[in-house]
Amino acid sequence: MAENNADNAWQLTAATLVALQSMPGLVLLYGGLAKKKWAVNSSLMAVYAFAATLICWVGWGYRMSFGDRLTDFLGKPAPAMDDGFLMGQAFLGSFPAATMVWFQFVFAAIAAVVVGGAVVGRMRFAAWMAVVPLWHTVSYTVGAYSVWNGEGWLAKMGVIDFAGGFVIHLSSGVAGYTAAYWVGPRSDSDRNFFPPNSIVMMLAGAGLLWMGWTGFNGGAPYAATAIASLAVINTHVCAAASLLTWLLLDMTLSGKPSASGAVNGAISGLVCITPAAGLVQCWAAVLMGLISGSLPWYTLHRVALLRRVDDPFAGFHTHAVAGALGGVLAGVLAAPELCRKFYGEAAGGGGKYVGLAYALGGSGRASAGVRQVGWQIVGVVFVVCLNVVVMTVICLVVRVFVALRMSEEEMEMGDEEVHGEVAYGIDDQSRFVDAKVNSIYDVDEVAISKTPTYQMHRV
Repeated sequence: MAENNADNAWQLTAATLVALQSMPGLVLLYGGLAKKKWAVNSSLMAVYAFAATLICWVGWGYRMSFGDRLTDFLGKPAPAMDDGFLMGQAFLGSFPAATMVWFQFVFAAIAAVVVGGAVVGRMRFAAWMAVVPLWHTVSYTVGAYSVWNGEGWLAKMGVIDFAGGFVIHLSSGVAGYTAAYWVGPRSDSDRNFFPPNSIVMMLAGAGLLWMGWTGFNGGAPYAATAIASLAVINTHVCAAASLLTWLLLDMTLSGKPSASGAVNGAISGLVCITPAAGLVQCWAAVLMGLISGSLPWYTLHRVALLRRVDDPFAGFHTHAVAGALGGVLAGVLAAPELCRKFYGEAAGGGGKYVGLAYALGGSGRASAGVRQVGWQIVGVVFVVCLNVVVMTVICLVVRVFVALRMSEEEMEMGDEEVHGEVAYGIDDQSRFVDAKVNSIYDVDEVAISKTPTYQMHRV
């Protein structure tokens, strides 16, 4: 297929939008959502995961995910750094392989970043440095090959995952939750009192994450097509419906709308629509938003069993639960005509890619719809089991060489003890009183002491 400059430009743009979801989107989101003493730790874990994943990706991960077949669930490991390979044609789309390597990398990176959100405030950074490349190599590549590579066993079966509900969100949500179990909970003081240190920064990060999803789902067709446009509008409609649903449930529970609840609602909607973004009609996106804004809310607030594992940023609910939900709903609501446009000749062949709602609605293929939902459930079970087992083995192996959990002193002190740095230079006991001279009020003194910013001291 000849290269198309317009498609290449869109694919590079979409990839960069997804990259911005992690850097700086999740860096800001996690940095603002964390307690003040963990703002550096949560942000640096995200930055490290992004960088480490890129080296793994070009070194071996890309071709293990999208390269030549080794088994039905894994490709042959090989580097993707030779200019002959990178300047050649991508396996799909009308652009160079270099564009595809970059595009698929940003998905792998954000998956690793999401895992980190589950172990903030207690996993040793040295352990995290080992966990990221191991999980990427042994788990992420297996899921990506199985679902997205044409030779993968789930792809051959006909599992629908438009842009990563299984490969990215379900896998990272389950992997993070499993890691959190093995590392153990935060300190009692943190678990009982963990206020966001900056609501505005949290919302700014969430905004980047939301807008970046334009590239996340809009880039999945590998071309600037009508399906890409449909995926984009469905993505934002579902996110909005989910956010509003979550807010209303929060107000019913506490009487007040919650900023963190709004963020959780938006993320749940974005994750839920991802497996089906370009394959469902817009009314179905609204329905998926209503469900994704309520079921993950329920598991977070009403299922006490799930709270036994300390999940500070609710990643299990907004990624694992919402991802599984979206995957199953894709099997119900996927429109056959949209699937034909996306999957081409494979759609409809052997009863593949037929949503149950359409199969029961007069198409005469009820069995195909039931079978599609069954395949989606098989995909959920496989990804869950894969990540529970792999992350368990990784944690057990890593802790032989380095402790997974920080010391009590480190968990008590936070960033200052762990990284030798703090996020903010102004002490909690000091506050500005005169914006014109940027002065502070020393609470230990009776008189007001006005000190220029360059002479600020800690109380």
